[in-house]
Amino acid sequence: MTQLSAQAHIRLPAPEDTLTRLGEHVREHGFQFQREGADWTLSVDGGCVRIRVDGEQLDIRAEAATLEALHDLQVTVVSHLQEFSAGAGEIRWRGDGSQLREPPAFRVLRVTAVRDLTPRMRRITLAGERLERYAALGNLHCKLLLPQPGDTEPEWPTLAANGLPRMPEGDKRLDVRTYTIRHIDPAAGTLDIDMVLHEPSGPGGSWAQRARPGDLVGMRGPGGLGAREADWYLLAGDETALPAIARILENLPAEARGVALIETQDDSGRLNLRAPAGIAVRWLLRGTHAPGTTALLPDAVRAVDWPAPGTRWFVWAGLEFDAFRAVREYVRKERGLTAAEHLVVAYWRRGRSETEFKHAPESD
Repeated sequence: MTQLSAQAHIRLPAPEDTLTRLGEHVREHGFQFQREGADWTLSVDGGCVRIRVDGEQLDIRAEAATLEALHDLQVTVVSHLQEFSAGAGEIRWRGDGSQLREPPAFRVLRVTAVRDLTPRMRRITLAGERLERYAALGNLHCKLLLPQPGDTEPEWPTLAANGLPRMPEGDKRLDVRTYTIRHIDPAAGTLDIDMVLHEPSGPGGSWAQRARPGDLVGMRGPGGLGAREADWYLLAGDETALPAIARILENLPAEARGVALIETQDDSGRLNLRAPAGIAVRWLLRGTHAPGTTALLPDAVRAVDWPAPGTRWFVWAGLEFDAFRAVREYVRKERGLTAAEHLVVAYWRRGRSETEFKHAPESD
């Protein structure tokens, strides 16, 4: 298969420190990142990035089989170099894909149906073309680009020379929020997004409340890993993770065993979930307590009876930030799980928007 490639150079102070942080981050998401002398290699399904360090200059070469995969690699490298190093210089890609004017994986979708699953969860059905990329179970999430209220003719992102999206501003600005793809049917050109409704509403919740058939929304991605193959599973999360847990459960093999712990406010938040007979689904009700203020999930995780050593197990959890830290510390330090045996992530942080949360250091 013909490989596409793109090259770039960037000046970067303390490059080894930044590349070490990049490696730690991408390994958390299941990617390989290896060093051999001055050469660093990021390997993912469908491509790789080779980085050579020469003093404070990085020579970067990205290779992939498709323009979409190539652009994914470019965005991964540039966005994280900028995130991990405030002194990163400008970057301009040459080679395949440099002629693109819009992100190749970007899709425009139209709302076709809206219905409430519970008093606090609304399903938005969207229709669009070329959705095959978004159907793999290895990546559950997408980013929705939400127009401002009343904007019926949105402007969509274009590409900057560094490969990152250039977003519209002012009244045409787009709010970007991360969601789980609950169902997807590429042949029919449809997908479902289940959104939590809460007060006060952020941009995502506000858009969900006013969404009507015919409304337009942008989509990019996918991202966010699901569960890896195992014999026994521990799944945990609150309402924000419920769509992901539901999708994981209904795609597990029939012989799978384990526990799913789901926190919601009260019985009205329960859904009828399809799960293997060997998976016990347990609902944790926080009652009048505000989301993100209890230890229900960390305590429930600690109380789970684990199978005998030697069992292939996997822990997947999507949590509020404080619960995330508690569960991650437990499975890593007390249970001794390896990186291949768990994926524990923070879906949100109490008192912060997604934008504020994603850009804040973990120690903050």
